[in-house]
Amino acid sequence: MNKPIIEARGVSFTYEGAKAPAVKDVSLSVAQGEFLAILGRNGSGKSTFAKMLNALQLPGEGTLVVNGIEPKTEDDCYEVRKSCGMVFQNPDNQIVTTIVEEDCAFGLENLGTPPQEIRRRVDDALRSVGMSDFAQASPAMLSGGQKQRIAVAGVLAMRPRIIVFDESTAMLDPIGRRDVFSLARKLNLEEDITIVWITHFMEEAALADRLVVMDGGRIALEGAPRDVFAQTEKVLALGLDVPEMMKLADALSHAGVQLPKGLMTVNEMAVELCRQAHRDRPATTRIDAEPSEKTETTEESAKDCVIEVSHLSHVYMPGTPFEARALNDVSLNIEAGQFIGIIGHTGSGKSTLISHLNGLEPSEPGAVRVDGIDLGAKGTDLIAVRRAVGLVFQYPEYQLFEETVRKDVAFGPTNLGLDKDEIDRRVEWALRQVGLDPDEVAEKSPFELSGGQKRRVAIAGVLAMKPATLILDEPAAGLDPAGRRDMLDLIRGIHDAGTTVVMVSHSMDDVGRCCDKLYVLSKGEIAYSGTPAEVFTHDRRLHEIGLDVPECAKLARRLREAGFDMPEGVYRTEDVCAAIARNLNAGGDAAC
Repeated sequence: MNKPIIEARGVSFTYEGAKAPAVKDVSLSVAQGEFLAILGRNGSGKSTFAKMLNALQLPGEGTLVVNGIEPKTEDDCYEVRKSCGMVFQNPDNQIVTTIVEEDCAFGLENLGTPPQEIRRRVDDALRSVGMSDFAQASPAMLSGGQKQRIAVAGVLAMRPRIIVFDESTAMLDPIGRRDVFSLARKLNLEEDITIVWITHFMEEAALADRLVVMDGGRIALEGAPRDVFAQTEKVLALGLDVPEMMKLADALSHAGVQLPKGLMTVNEMAVELCRQAHRDRPATTRIDAEPSEKTETTEESAKDCVIEVSHLSHVYMPGTPFEARALNDVSLNIEAGQFIGIIGHTGSGKSTLISHLNGLEPSEPGAVRVDGIDLGAKGTDLIAVRRAVGLVFQYPEYQLFEETVRKDVAFGPTNLGLDKDEIDRRVEWALRQVGLDPDEVAEKSPFELSGGQKRRVAIAGVLAMKPATLILDEPAAGLDPAGRRDMLDLIRGIHDAGTTVVMVSHSMDDVGRCCDKLYVLSKGEIAYSGTPAEVFTHDRRLHEIGLDVPECAKLARRLREAGFDMPEGVYRTEDVCAAIARNLNAGGDAAC
């Protein structure tokens, strides 16, 4: 193994005023050129440890040496930051200028790099991340994935030996996630840059050289991904998850199909299943076939619709050099009691669409009706509409502003003019609906809460208005697997209690588990609509427009093309498991 480039020995750190340390007695050695993934629940200490690697925080106890430097003085910190770059979760928090190439040069200018060298390094960095054509663009006009590439380029231009990615793909669409991860892998393999990859996505962690799991500020598990994920019960108890193929392998073992330990990827699973069905050769499959041409989306007939969208278009900053068409002739209907999923690549128009559904954006040209009321008509009571249609934004914690949780949740009901007793009843009811104990949290500042709790409070503030329809924009983004499960269970419970739910998400697994119907947006238009099973049959086209399908849907396609009798549209683990078991228990008649 290469010489260590990071050495932590007994490192601890406690935030001022905190009762317990955020990082406790961490000892870890990272080799030059290693790709290390770090997992852990929200609040487990991952980001605090990452900041110490970049000398944004200094250890309170223990020693930390980064690229041969133990940061103790300001000059030491300066040298550490030159050798260890950091890419944060939200690229908007890292981009500081109005022109891409100027943003990429920002760090170099602060390092006092000569102008000619800055020019050379900026060009090289933008070329490395595939953004040379956007050198003169405004970062504000780029997609989330493109912004993240710019953030990486700004770090890369400083020629670091280490890059720390702190949840850098959490807010991206599936293809954006894959692109940023592939870029990090390329830098690791081709330029020998050490990568520390902090993530909540198990499929990303499975591709690392080594995996560290943190819990309560300590290292709970460590080893090769295959070995760590093999400890399924421990991983789940730590609030995490295992790759989908490992879940499928467990389900298959209960169905009588015995598989080797540690299968983590779709390819590994497909090859092994084909070996069992036809032992003389491995699977050879095609993934370029599309089951049918693009579905023509026709305007739907209204049937007990709570929201009707008809031929809606929207252009941002019309008549300026930054004019951008976000929606183009969109029509859809949402029926009472449905659970609707809206999916699409970053910049496809999802957030713009839902902002029209309660009148935050004017519905011209086109029309939006809520309970038959035209939102664009003169004299429409938009306040009444917003009581009926509640909206929770992508970063719901940004909706919090009051001194206490109680005041924040009470803000909407108070503005409805309700009496104090009714307001108090609604606050308590709404907090209990989102799984929070009013006695424990009502008098706390919302900014003292964890990220998951903040989201629950933001949702409670909308629920307290008693809306008939609840719209959520990426409600589970950035949450750890346990937090994501809890959030989805919460939303399903709200839906089961009678609320119509519209959820925007980048997670195909989430919409597949929760939604009755999906609308797929691409470049401001509806590309597909239908049940999840219907939409997921168009996996190739979804990939082309920046999306993906659940891992089990990918496996089903691979096996179907290898000769297995797999139904079209299966994507749930239990359904794919049952189909595989039928094939293998039928005497191995599936040809590879």
